[in-house]
Amino acid sequence: MAVVVFCLIVIGGFVRLSRAGLSIVEWNPVVGILPPMSDAAWQVEFAKYQQSPEFRLVNASMTMDGYRRIFYIEWAHRLLARLAGLAVVVPMVIFMWRGMLSRRRAATCLMLAVLFGLQGLLGWLMVASGLFETPAVSHYRLTIHLLMAILLFGLAMWTAMDGDASVPRRRHALASTPGSRAALAVLAVVVLQIAYGGLVAGLKAGHVSYSWPLMGGSLIPAGLFANGVNWATLTEHAPVVHWLHRWFAFAVVLTVTALAIGLRRAAAPLASRRAVAATLALLGVQMVLGITMLWLHLPLTLALLHQAVGLAVFAALVVANHRVLRA
Repeated sequence: MAVVVFCLIVIGGFVRLSRAGLSIVEWNPVVGILPPMSDAAWQVEFAKYQQSPEFRLVNASMTMDGYRRIFYIEWAHRLLARLAGLAVVVPMVIFMWRGMLSRRRAATCLMLAVLFGLQGLLGWLMVASGLFETPAVSHYRLTIHLLMAILLFGLAMWTAMDGDASVPRRRHALASTPGSRAALAVLAVVVLQIAYGGLVAGLKAGHVSYSWPLMGGSLIPAGLFANGVNWATLTEHAPVVHWLHRWFAFAVVLTVTALAIGLRRAAAPLASRRAVAATLALLGVQMVLGITMLWLHLPLTLALLHQAVGLAVFAALVVANHRVLRA
């Protein structure tokens, strides 16, 4: 399930970058499983899309063939999400019927199923935000949708690792030791950086500057914080969001390095130290990808790799947290 969610997140990035996310202007959880099956049905869907601001303001010259292409991209993403939800619900029902799940595991699986349903609703609310006035979804809703996917990914990983017989089964309260508290704090720092990645994507802030390390000819562009430091500036002003995302990456590296040193001094479990070392290596790859992506003006392949490696960083830290907490 964690692998499926990982793929869903990366495919979601492809949907956004290919501008296919607003191609289906209705949310039909049941009848929307099948694509249009006739020319008349395609004409109906295309007519609906032609009423959207994206068609009127961006794709006014789009033909039916062009529409089919972006429709199938978004449809495939929604279909995979539906199948992923079924992959949670169907086994859960069978296992519960057979009495194969403990109450705790059954409750976790039920929570996964509920979160999948909520994620579908959040996805539609995100799409709906771009169907009225402007041909762009709310960057806040996009980021919330991304963070919910991250939560699903982490929960699926954690549940899978809890089923590993080789891991100690001792029960601890969350963040019950200095090491586990530090690991959890570092995970929170990484999640914050991922959230800023979502804001960058939603605001298309990656296009603000293609240079690195300078931005607008200097490390801190003149007038960057001219409107003060407040919520709107930090989350809505594209240059600020871009600047924070590129330099907060170094804060992530520093906190992960500090965690690696701390776990080594505390003689933490080898598995946790290896997971943190893997995190540092992935962060190096991630930073190279981010810089190269800017220099090459955000090519699609590098953008998707950047997203996938960011997920891998999160996954490695989830493993580290699990191993430290179970130690």
